[in-house]
Amino acid sequence: MKLTVARIETMDRAALVAAWTDLFGTPVPKSLSQAFLRRFLAFELQSRRYGGLPKGFLADLGHRARVRGAVSPALQPGGRLLREWNGVTHEVEVMEAGYRWNRNTYRSLSAVARAITGARWSGPRFFGLKEDG
Repeated sequence: MKLTVARIETMDRAALVAAWTDLFGTPVPKSLSQAFLRRFLAFELQSRRYGGLPKGFLADLGHRARVRGAVSPALQPGGRLLREWNGVTHEVEVMEAGYRWNRNTYRSLSAVARAITGARWSGPRFFGLKEDG
């Protein structure tokens, strides 16, 4: 049966893993959620069908990310941050009164980064919101 975005929406985890293996020829990275697998597979299907991102888009995006003093968009309640650490994808929800990760609420991104890594990190730097250096 042909894989479509509509079909991806109804697949269980086993079917999503099989679809990933068919598309990429590799095992699914550890700890990717079902929701993330759906989004990633849907993007890949659309990219293959419609040609992907416009030419030069990724290079421009990379350039903008390296521009010193680049301003990150404000974090708003309901927003989500993703960070892979030691092979595990961590998802943090931005809330009115802090950040929610792993069923716990933290007052700062730095506290979340510390909980994930066990070391003192700048939360904005750990989540890629602030330039290194």
